[in-house]
Amino acid sequence: MSLQIERPGQDRLSTVRSLLSEEFAVQTARLKDLTEINADTGDPAQAHDRAAMLAATRQSLDQITSALRRIAEGTYGSCDRCSTPIPAERLEVLPHARFCVPCQQKQHG
Repeated sequence: MSLQIERPGQDRLSTVRSLLSEEFAVQTARLKDLTEINADTGDPAQAHDRAAMLAATRQSLDQITSALRRIAEGTYGSCDRCSTPIPAERLEVLPHARFCVPCQQKQHG
């Protein structure tokens, strides 16, 4: 997912919204595929890998949904902790970022 952050205001948000919506569709399809796989193979390693992929996909969907909600609410791009703007470079790399880097570091220790 590549963003063109240099676009101003609403154009940039429209681009982010579109990219996040596309990624949501991809992750939803992945989750559907993972849940339709016959999980009872008898191999504990395969069961563990499948569980990890399911958890990662669900987490990704939660993050995308949260970012789309922040866009709709008009809070996208502001840190959830300190309310300062999240740098465009961070949002380009991590479009679902909720925190600026200093607050992210405080959050995870």
